[in-house]
Amino acid sequence: MSQYSQLDSVRLLATMPHPCGYLKDQEATTVFVDPQTPLDQRLYSRLSELGFRRSGSYLYRPQCTSCQACVPARIPVELFVPNRNQRRCWRRNRDLDVFHQHDIDTDEHYALYARYIEQRHRDGEMYPPSREQFRSFLNNAWGSTRYLEFRARDRLVGVAVTDVLNGGVSAIYTYFDPDEVKRSLGTYAILYQIEWTRRLGLPSLYLGYWIRQCEKMAYKNQFQPLEYLVDNRWTLRSDRSG
Repeated sequence: MSQYSQLDSVRLLATMPHPCGYLKDQEATTVFVDPQTPLDQRLYSRLSELGFRRSGSYLYRPQCTSCQACVPARIPVELFVPNRNQRRCWRRNRDLDVFHQHDIDTDEHYALYARYIEQRHRDGEMYPPSREQFRSFLNNAWGSTRYLEFRARDRLVGVAVTDVLNGGVSAIYTYFDPDEVKRSLGTYAILYQIEWTRRLGLPSLYLGYWIRQCEKMAYKNQFQPLEYLVDNRWTLRSDRSG
């Protein structure tokens, strides 16, 4: 049985073609799981293996007619070797305390999220931020979500939203204090999630989609080696050149 035959019982809906949010002058089409489909961690994990990604309560996958630039990527954590900059980043943040939470619907968390969106993503779909958007986008999906708080002397400086799957951990979203530039908190959050995935005894950290032509995605290629889902198969590659 092929992987994609496992989707026979899942109803997929497709959007109309719309401007791509990553590549200029490209049109995108997205398929997503019918919101009426009963979902649990098991089905969510299977769909992640097939290249689906979560946003809020929706599972989606790009399915564009003339473009296959979006490539699902994941880190095989036992093979990962940090580079020099990543080792420096890890040492630089040794003073941080990390707490695992099941909920982040607090004024403190929303204030940090709003600052991050306003200063880092004014050109994105999530601007301007709102409390309702914050709740719906970063919700606890099917009991699988954990929120990793990064605190410096009890001050919240970053949060990594992660989903624990049957075959790995999925890095959903990270937001952090935009003034803490020297810490490279985005990189640190991924490094921490790699170590956490190892401790859980799971093989992979899912990073979502990688697009070679998109500068915003370039950071993912710094975590080597990576596995890419190409022609419906996860293929291991090691290439820091991007």
